[in-house]
Amino acid sequence: MPRSEEYFPLRPIKMSERSSIVFLQYGQVDVLDGAFVLVDASGARLQIPVGGLACLMLEPGIRITHAAVALAARVGCLLVWVGEAGVRVYSAGQPGGARADRLLYQAQAALDDVARLKVVRAMYKLRFGEEAPLKRSVDQLRGIEGARVRALYAHLAKFHGVTWSGRSYDAANWGVSDVPNRCLSAATSCLYGLCEAAVLAAGYAPAIGFLHRGKPLSFVYDIADIFKFETVVPAAFTVAGRAERGMAIEGGIERAVRLQCRDAFRRTGLLDRIIPTIADLLAESGLAPPKEAPEGQPPALPSPESGDAGHRG
Repeated sequence: MPRSEEYFPLRPIKMSERSSIVFLQYGQVDVLDGAFVLVDASGARLQIPVGGLACLMLEPGIRITHAAVALAARVGCLLVWVGEAGVRVYSAGQPGGARADRLLYQAQAALDDVARLKVVRAMYKLRFGEEAPLKRSVDQLRGIEGARVRALYAHLAKFHGVTWSGRSYDAANWGVSDVPNRCLSAATSCLYGLCEAAVLAAGYAPAIGFLHRGKPLSFVYDIADIFKFETVVPAAFTVAGRAERGMAIEGGIERAVRLQCRDAFRRTGLLDRIIPTIADLLAESGLAPPKEAPEGQPPALPSPESGDAGHRG
């Protein structure tokens, strides 16, 4: 038996082994008796297994304490402050991964025009299952992709019996969107949160995109688009189809969409696939990861390695 004074550091659960996303609304998130809990207006406590989650979505009506934020960061759970039904992202609680080598590799590939085009072509192949047309620029591939995406939306709408007039929504006015667009917005919000958590955990930068540019989550959109039509878009149209047929949807369409997305993430093993997919895409750039600068100064007090690359320990 080990002596009581011996210390065995806890290792965070790997991202691929976690549950995906939990949405919280109305209450205070705190750490009580060592547990991460949601306390409602009546004082009832709901314990949240934060160490086993990739992402927590905090909707309007949530207050969170310093202790809770610190614990979430320690165990590598991404906190995202979102609008009603998760339709807008206001802030993320973890600014970036805990290592720079992968971030520098990502930036190197994004800044090289030839390498960037190779990555975009690899994204196209993963998304559509075929090689991208030859001799096309990134802008031209973006246009081709947009046309194919519109056709896929129309096909899925017809398959599920949904009246579809195109992708359109007002992020500032959730209620004016039609049911299919509300379902899609709620579904893509789930996927974006999950992808951002994986991007950060692996040590990459959400803002450095290849197909998307100029947004805080450009790379998140790049990665999410690869898996969107495999997971959340069918989930959204499934719920929209039920609503169109007049079926009762317990808890509202947004909750039903989240449950469908959760099941899709589990069925496809998405958390287990995102980080390896990113590594494969960057390898398609044809560039070697940048070498560490020989004059670089190592940390004075090195931290022990633990969990995935994005954990701060």
